Amino acid sequence: MIISCPACATRYVVPDSAIGPDGRTVRCAKCRHSWFQDGPTLETAPEPSPANRDKAPTAPAPEAQREEPRPRFVTPKPPTTEAGPQERPQPAAAPRPAPAPERPVPPPPVEPAYSGADDGYASSRFDSAPPFRGRRNVLKLWTWAAAIFAMLAAGTVIAASYWGLPDWVPVSRSSFALGPSDLQLDFPAEQQERRQLPNGTEFFGASGTITNTGSETRNVPPILIQLRDEQNRIVYSWEVIPPKNTLAPGETISVNEAVTDIPRRARYAEIGWKPS
Repeated sequence: MIISCPACATRYVVPDSAIGPDGRTVRCAKCRHSWFQDGPTLETAPEPSPANRDKAPTAPAPEAQREEPRPRFVTPKPPTTEAGPQERPQPAAAPRPAPAPERPVPPPPVEPAYSGADDGYASSRFDSAPPFRGRRNVLKLWTWAAAIFAMLAAGTVIAASYWGLPDWVPVSRSSFALGPSDLQLDFPAEQQERRQLPNGTEFFGASGTITNTGSETRNVPPILIQLRDEQNRIVYSWEVIPPKNTLAPGETISVNEAVTDIPRRARYAEIGWKPS
């Protein structure tokens, strides 16, 4: 029998035994719509009415036939002559049988619709094919990955320059070196000035002295000034070259240094000898 999906009008050819006389619930393999399919109707011959049954003609009784005697066949003997027996004629060649007619090629079978059984179903040739999935472009994926990594790296550099590196980052930080014990740095906190100029830029100035308390002449190394924020993170640092390279015993020199455009987060300064 042929059934048709009421939702998408897809037709299927199924055997009558798959539906049964009582019908059953089936599902379309294309749109997955389920419906109850009635069983096939069996055509029965109409019973004759009682009036027609009485008028039905009866077949005449066959007459007895006399059995005819079967003729007896006698194989004739070939005629003989003085010269000898004649040659027996060769039987005629049997006619070749006619070639059998070519059978028509049957149409391809139509897969039955899904009937709701647990054993699954076979997809119909009228079912829609899945979309084609293109191949991945590996070069394009690597390009996107490189662009994302560059953006993250640039953001990290900008954040570190603005807020500074956190304390848990395992990198070497600037620290002060141990200078000669005879050279003493004296930069009082009250002589450190931080203010904003009229043009909006930040200004920082520091004043102090370097004294040689020893009995020998000493070379004066460079000075390192570091500005820190409220979380004690270094936000700005610069090197200061002393006005004299050497100091005699008991000699003192003054150091006055100022910078502008410092970060707004800077709160205080630390001053020491620059590491070599």
